[in-house]
Formats: sequence, structure tokens, C-alpha cells
Amino acid sequence: MEGVDRRAARVICLDGEGRVLLMHWHDRVSGKAIWEPPGGGLEPGETPLEAARRELTEETGLPGSAVEDVCVEVPRDFRWLGVRYVTTEPFYLARFEEAGPEVDPGELTPEESAAYLGYEWLESMPDGVEPPALAEVVAELTGRR
Repeated sequence: MEGVDRRAARVICLDGEGRVLLMHWHDRVSGKAIWEPPGGGLEPGETPLEAARRELTEETGLPGSAVEDVCVEVPRDFRWLGVRYVTTEPFYLARFEEAGPEVDPGELTPEESAAYLGYEWLESMPDGVEPPALAEVVAELTGRR
């Protein structure tokens, strides 16, 4: 079965303590819960950076202006709501000076709201993180190896 190539962008958010912001979602089709950085699909005419900034604000309430113009291209092969996605997504970096800035997912779509389980600022990657090599993506973006 071939996968859908959906253009999307994601944001690795680091707080003042070096923790990564992950959103927690429930896939009602597979029954699985996943953790992933904020992000989503590009709108028509939007660049990946513009999408990353917009999605960060929509999903977290954090300022999109914090997203730096630096990214890592990440191959993805995952399933969501019964659809297989095979694509490459740019993962951008955003840094916040304070520890654990408040997240307000006030602009989620109805589909996102139905799947949303919460968020956490985490020191290490939990089970069910997407993509599975997210720790390596963070290290590459931040220069930590």
C-alpha cells in the first residue's frame, strides 16, 4: 500500500531547562496514543517555515515568531486515522528562555480536539514518540551529539 505524501512542518520547542515540548494524541482508528512535536500541514501558498510558525501558535498558543529559520529534513512513515503517510517533513527549532511555558491549544481543529490528550515538557523521549528517532533530530538541530 502506497502512502500519502502530505506536506507538513513540525517544531522542536526547547524550554529554559532544555526540555522538549511534546503533544499527546489518541488515534481513534488504531487505538494508539502518540507523542509528537507541534506541527501540521501546509496551507496553499504557505512555505514550510510559515506553516511551522502558524501551527505552533494554533496548537500551543506559543509565539510563532520563536521558530528559527533552521530545520532538519526528517523522513516519515506513519499511520494516522487509518491513512499511511510517507513523506519528508522539515523540523524547525524554537527556544524559550523560561521553564515550561504555558501551552494553550486554543486553536485546534475539531479533528485535533477529538484526538488531543495533553502536552508535556519532557527531558527524555517517551514510548510512542513520533518519529521514533526524535532524540536524534533534536540533537542535530541543537548541535548536541
